Amino acid sequence: MADEANRTAFLELQGRMIETTSKFKQVQNQIRTKEGEKKRAFLTLEELRQVPDDTNTYKSIGRTWLIVIKSYFVCHMVVRFVLEPKSVLMSEQEQKLKDSETAISSLQTSKEYLEKHMSEVENNLRELLQQDPALARQIMSMSVM
Repeated sequence: MADEANRTAFLELQGRMIETTSKFKQVQNQIRTKEGEKKRAFLTLEELRQVPDDTNTYKSIGRTWLIVIKSYFVCHMVVRFVLEPKSVLMSEQEQKLKDSETAISSLQTSKEYLEKHMSEVENNLRELLQQDPALARQIMSMSVM
């Protein structure tokens, strides 16, 4: 009876560990993405600061793909730009920088929480396996595919 309860507890803890690890990886990827956005905004701001205030600046507003099929395949991408004052582009990039920093801070908090949670689950697994050596032997004897 206790053997079955330990096995059930192990499977539950294993599921929690898998779920937490998956969430942790997602948060790490989101942090990496936000850091890239932050870096692009910072570098864009650095370049814009070097440009005189009266210089025409353009902002990309999207891409359009044109595909023509008539006995052959032609694919062409059109990038569209709009004229914007330098001050508008600067403020947009500053806002992107702030938003990225805020998101990174929030994601770091989530990452720390998930690290603690993974550590707790890992400790619970270790404790369970120490309590039931038969379960530990059974798990170790399983082949990994």
